[in-house]
Amino acid sequence: MQYRYFTKDRLKVSQLGFGCMRFPTLEGDSGRIDKNLATRMLHYAIDNGVNYIDTAYPYHKGNSEAFVGNALKNGYREKVYLATKLPVWLVESYNDFEKYLDEQLERLQTDYIDFYLLHALSEKTWGKIYDLKVLDFLDEAKKNGKIKYAGFSFHDSLDVFKSIVDSYSWDFCQIQLNYMDRHYQAGIEGMKYVADKNISLVIMEPIKGGKLSNASEEISEVWNRSQIKRTPAEWALKWILNFEEVSVVLSGMSTIDHVMENIKTCSNSSPNSLTKEELELIDEVTEIYSQNVKVGCTGCEYCLPCPQSVEIPDIFELYNNVYVYNTEQESKNTYNRLIELEKSAQNCIECGACESICPQHIEIIKSLKDADKVLR
Repeated sequence: MQYRYFTKDRLKVSQLGFGCMRFPTLEGDSGRIDKNLATRMLHYAIDNGVNYIDTAYPYHKGNSEAFVGNALKNGYREKVYLATKLPVWLVESYNDFEKYLDEQLERLQTDYIDFYLLHALSEKTWGKIYDLKVLDFLDEAKKNGKIKYAGFSFHDSLDVFKSIVDSYSWDFCQIQLNYMDRHYQAGIEGMKYVADKNISLVIMEPIKGGKLSNASEEISEVWNRSQIKRTPAEWALKWILNFEEVSVVLSGMSTIDHVMENIKTCSNSSPNSLTKEELELIDEVTEIYSQNVKVGCTGCEYCLPCPQSVEIPDIFELYNNVYVYNTEQESKNTYNRLIELEKSAQNCIECGACESICPQHIEIIKSLKDADKVLR
């Protein structure tokens, strides 16, 4: 495993961070983590050099933090830097900040959080918690030793991002970035902005929720022109790790094979190591994807549970797969099962609850209608 410096204290963190929102689950229920397999995956990663573990209050329907706390027993907590996130959308008063932090400390069975983030900030949520004096809370939590370093994760426009960055002496921040999202939200410009301010950077969605790990025949033909053969996921991770401004790349790994592959990739990747020809191949693949993707959903599940039980991310994945991976009949078969279960787009009543909390700001109602027309 290769390491990069993190925060102004130049902590050595693994290039690969273990994102704890996509553990293997039982019977398709994201709230039921397959504890035996997930523990084996987490321990394997730590034993092979991964020392950045990232979870959050709502992951796996609120069960991720408690699972991680148990998995880090028997000396594993001391081997890692632990990151989790304050559920800012639940906060209604200043006292709520500490209430949720204390709950998270208990769930994680630890006395302190190494890296504490304000979760999924947008203009709306930032304005709310700023008025509630969240910055005073961060200073107090640091002073009391409950957190070591303060940061935030982000989903909104570049202008909002810069405004938040300039509001506080942040230790680090976390943004979405992959070769498909170079100019989306904070993007590459945001990455450069925080680097100039000596704020460390964590990257989420480097493989766009797994979307970039599968390749159509057209895209495979592009990758195969490279002298060095790599998997699509490896190409995506290497593109991020090519930036010297990046400290940690998070991957939400669902299988032991994902863990092994990503550790291998992050053990032989370094800044500015991709050749001009390799970068041109990535640009070519980016263009192909851009022409085919219909909905930019990353499968984060912030839109769930839908009041009408509509399986929004699954529907968008089926819809995109028709155009990106030529899976028309397979997608239609799966969608018909959703119709039978009354979880299809046909059950949407256009309440708009999903659109108000979507980090990607997708026009979900319209996109569901478009998907239904194609998938029926």
